Amino acid sequence: MKTNSSKNQAGRILGIVVAGVVLLLCCTSLWAQNLGWEGETGVFVTPLAYTAGVEGKIAEPVVGFHFLDAGPVIGQFYQVSITVGLGKRFEVGYTSDMHVEGGNAELSPLWHNGFNIFNGKVNLLPENFKKQSWVPAVSVGFIARTQVHNVGGAIMNQNTSNGDIYLVASKTITQTKPIPIVISGGVRGTNAELWGMAGNAPNWQARGFGAVAFVFKGPKASTIILASEVAQEPLHPQYLPNANIPTTLTYCVRFVPTAKQKLNFDFGIAQVAGQIAPGVNLQARSQVAAQVSYGF
Repeated sequence: MKTNSSKNQAGRILGIVVAGVVLLLCCTSLWAQNLGWEGETGVFVTPLAYTAGVEGKIAEPVVGFHFLDAGPVIGQFYQVSITVGLGKRFEVGYTSDMHVEGGNAELSPLWHNGFNIFNGKVNLLPENFKKQSWVPAVSVGFIARTQVHNVGGAIMNQNTSNGDIYLVASKTITQTKPIPIVISGGVRGTNAELWGMAGNAPNWQARGFGAVAFVFKGPKASTIILASEVAQEPLHPQYLPNANIPTTLTYCVRFVPTAKQKLNFDFGIAQVAGQIAPGVNLQARSQVAAQVSYGF
């Protein structure tokens, strides 16, 4: 009887371990198939340490479409991205930013047609390295933007360029089942204001960012993820020392119809910038955003 009891207990433990591993892999893949605002694997505007790469495949292309209604002053942004995961540890990509000008005669001309975005990421430390369940995934990456003609570029009537270099750590916590939690955080060096949407910052600065997400089982084989992000911004845009840009916050939901298809949809609210100076209101503190990503 003791032998049978021990076998049953061992079987239950093995089942829990296997289920945990499967759940971890599924949660990680849910993030790996999603492209953030600038084409990197991420949430809405912050990168994750995961990459678009898939174990055993040389290349894994993922495409994405992103939309942000930044309000009547700034206008609307549309982004089209393609990112290729290389192996399990690398990704590179390109995003085209397209902009529709707002209707404010005084401020809207500070935003122009769009710009180019190039991204890359290298995973330095795999999640659960050497079977240590506490180890997060750690990656470094870059964002490079060219032909930026927003705010400072519009004031000086010239195209500019800017970029980010970031270090990020991400962890999927499965011990909180049936609701796994994903936490992520990092620091970026940037000379961009609002990811280039508000042009350049006066100089390179270190800014922190982070995200937390809760993973729920949805109807049938679907998954629903509730997430929120925070991202510090350089305080003043270039050539506008009296304008103060607040920290960006997002609240979003991701819907994954099935794990068998690498398709997901994101919907969210972004708190970007409102009253940035006396008498200057950009009217962009509670803006609607949407994304869709598909991996081949």
